Amino acid sequence: MVVNASLIFADVPTGAPVPGKHLKRVEEELDVAGVDLQGGILVRLTAASYDPYMKGRMRGPERKSYNQPFTLGAPLDTLAVGVVERSDVASIPKGAIFKGLLPFSEYAVISKARLDMKLGKVIENPEGLAWTTLVGAAGMPGATAWVGLYDIGKIQKGDTLFITAASGAVGQIAGQLAKRDGLTVIGSAGSDDKVAFLKEIGFDVAFNYKTTSTQEVLEQHPPTVVFENVGGETLDTILDTIQPKGRIIACGAVSQYNVPFEQRYGVKNTSNVVTKRLRYEGFIVSNHDQTEFDATMPKLIANGEIKIKEHVSKGIDNGEAFLDMLEGRNFGKAVVSFE
Repeated sequence: MVVNASLIFADVPTGAPVPGKHLKRVEEELDVAGVDLQGGILVRLTAASYDPYMKGRMRGPERKSYNQPFTLGAPLDTLAVGVVERSDVASIPKGAIFKGLLPFSEYAVISKARLDMKLGKVIENPEGLAWTTLVGAAGMPGATAWVGLYDIGKIQKGDTLFITAASGAVGQIAGQLAKRDGLTVIGSAGSDDKVAFLKEIGFDVAFNYKTTSTQEVLEQHPPTVVFENVGGETLDTILDTIQPKGRIIACGAVSQYNVPFEQRYGVKNTSNVVTKRLRYEGFIVSNHDQTEFDATMPKLIANGEIKIKEHVSKGIDNGEAFLDMLEGRNFGKAVVSFE
């Protein structure tokens, strides 16, 4: 028997989730040798990801969206990776590396029914990347940067790209990929050490939006493409300063995720979408083919061409690390290590 800790969705928040109230660490005994696999596999997690989109799943079933709400009283689902401890599936042997959308637990039973949903798969790791990197730069956040730039933004050499939340999981990868392709890259972040990191990885212009006017920076460097992760007032500034026929890659609006719906910022410059003939397009990364990303990104990380910054928490808490990520207190990709 082992003690198996999980991060449980305990209650629906109206604003920011409160650790220990809306999210809770719960421990249960697990018989690793005897637990019913329901025709599937038992995975011992080695790393898991905290991502802003997870806040959108912390809702009641009456609110519809592109994804399902988390189940009250059950572990969150998260992008995670681990090692198969037991298997009832011939094609998934013990010891295999399994990555996908998994229950946020130290040990997770993935039933045959869940395997049939194709939410995870066996992967190889020939580059020997860290477990945390497999769910970060080489996982969904890195793929989000890739798909956003190439499928949605359709970036070209000579473009000027502005990235909001640029030191985060997606922004830091997007900026470096864009520099590889010959773009001028501008990034905003919320602290001076994050700005210094952006300069280290090659951003042409990097600034602290808390101490420097975003409006003034973008007036000096009007973008042709924006990778937008923040929303709110920043989006208004983007609409005011982006060049005509610009493209906005709508990836998120993290500034508004913890704000009750009726108090969210009302964007005022939407008419500029028409008058500047802009293209503003959102996307769900899982709807896009990631074959080229999967073949390319691990090698770029392994050879040092893409540098990464991770904010690693050890083990499962009561949701404090998740809240830190939502409120910008992380520095780099927020991940949990179980090693």
